[in-house]
Amino acid sequence: MSISHAPPHPSTPDISPKSPSEPPPGPDLEALVPSSTRRARVPRWLRRTSGPLALLALWQILSATGVLAGDVLASPGTVARVAGDLIENGSLQNAMGVSLQRVALGLLFGTVVGTALALVSGLFRIGEDLVDASVQMLRTVPFVGLIPLFIIWFGIGEAPKIAIITLGVSFPLYLNVYAGIRGVDAQLIEAGESLGLSRWGLVRHVILPGALPGAMTGLRYSLGISWLALVFAEQVNADAGLGFLMVQARDFLRTDVIVVCLVVYAFLGLTADFVVRILERLLLQWRPTFTGR
Repeated sequence: MSISHAPPHPSTPDISPKSPSEPPPGPDLEALVPSSTRRARVPRWLRRTSGPLALLALWQILSATGVLAGDVLASPGTVARVAGDLIENGSLQNAMGVSLQRVALGLLFGTVVGTALALVSGLFRIGEDLVDASVQMLRTVPFVGLIPLFIIWFGIGEAPKIAIITLGVSFPLYLNVYAGIRGVDAQLIEAGESLGLSRWGLVRHVILPGALPGAMTGLRYSLGISWLALVFAEQVNADAGLGFLMVQARDFLRTDVIVVCLVVYAFLGLTADFVVRILERLLLQWRPTFTGR
């Protein structure tokens, strides 16, 4: 009796082993590189300097064509020549030294006052009730308007100048440190308490590190305010400093000297901001941030 094999059902897949063979070549795949990691064709330092260089070139063109008269705004060449003269006779270095000393003292006192008030107000509810309202009221008063009072209280020496800078520096630091303290995640506080941290341990290991980014932002803003306050402070019967040079130049209509002083202000402020940014990188290495694309 012969047994005939029925043909496989048409819907049944063929699972019989196939002879090994190389897979067919697939399409060529190209690795995707994020745009943020691609190397720019133009160096970044060149891109950052292109804006100031373009403004300098435009300034020179307007001065050379007579659009900007010399008595209105001196040309870049004239400003550079005058800067060389001031450096040669030592006037610019002496003025920079006096101004830097005033800014350093005002920034030091303002940092201590602003940070201390922010800690009292941010860490304690009773401190907030006693301090915050008063600081907010004083913050709305233009510190320039207090110059007459400072002259009456402190005289016309160095004290009112440093007091003006101190006052201008204190408020940005207070606001940013206070916001940084109150912006710490409450879950981190609960986690620290569950680990058995004391109140001082919470402040040291949780609250202060969490408020540090805000404090650095406040410090950068305070540096800008300190140079602005210095300009007003050195109008108070000053006999030295960059502001004194500007007052003398204003009296004699020397726009070239005024521009030299303004450029020095700008470079000093840029250098101070650069130092704070380096400090941020050192103190905030634990915090990954977006660096732009």
